[in-house]
Amino acid sequence: MTWQCFCNTCAHDWTEPQPAARKFRSPEDLIRKTGARRDELTVLAEIGALAAFGYDRRAALWQMEKAVRPEGEIFEEASQSAINNPQSAIDQSPLSPMSPIERMVADFAGTGLTIGPHPMSFHRPGLALRGVLRAVDLAKQRPGRRVRVAGCVITRQRPGTAKGFVFLTLEDETGISNIIVRPAIYDDQRLAIIESSFVIVEGLLQHQDGVVAVQAERVQMLNGVPIEIESHDFR
Repeated sequence: MTWQCFCNTCAHDWTEPQPAARKFRSPEDLIRKTGARRDELTVLAEIGALAAFGYDRRAALWQMEKAVRPEGEIFEEASQSAINNPQSAIDQSPLSPMSPIERMVADFAGTGLTIGPHPMSFHRPGLALRGVLRAVDLAKQRPGRRVRVAGCVITRQRPGTAKGFVFLTLEDETGISNIIVRPAIYDDQRLAIIESSFVIVEGLLQHQDGVVAVQAERVQMLNGVPIEIESHDFR
């Protein structure tokens, strides 16, 4: 933190020395210095926060379990060896590394988001075969064309002045798409619209006042995405 003092003849900076950041040498050192609970350590391992120790996520889970369960004097030498050589601990772990989808699921379970691939990216090859466009592709399409788009539902809105119309915002790996749902479609396909975190929407493309939207004719649940997205809803 820096303070500045000004007077008629001088100006000086005083800088308060900052303590050096604490570094943890090993999971055991982390536990000893922070007193972290077992469930907290599990989350840290699952979301990849212990990569600095040289562990993949499952190896970190294995090592944390060992760290919270003292092994007794007979294993102290082996434990110290693992502290000094994290790679040896990785080699001892019988758990295979997480797949990209498993890492994504762990990210959402632990933090509610991911900095890795978007959930929709794992389904893109199959969606492309079904003619489902990416959000970024919609603006390039001809207005009035029947299109398909898919994504996770991040907002559901039903303004009181909209005469029963519902507006959805979908997100995929390229951006967002706007969906307009007429009252009759909402009543007929309410379950998919309200309950599903991921949907496929088929309808007519609209370009109006610089806004691109799809007027939904059919809304389907998109199955096979093993996470739940917390959306901002009108409910």
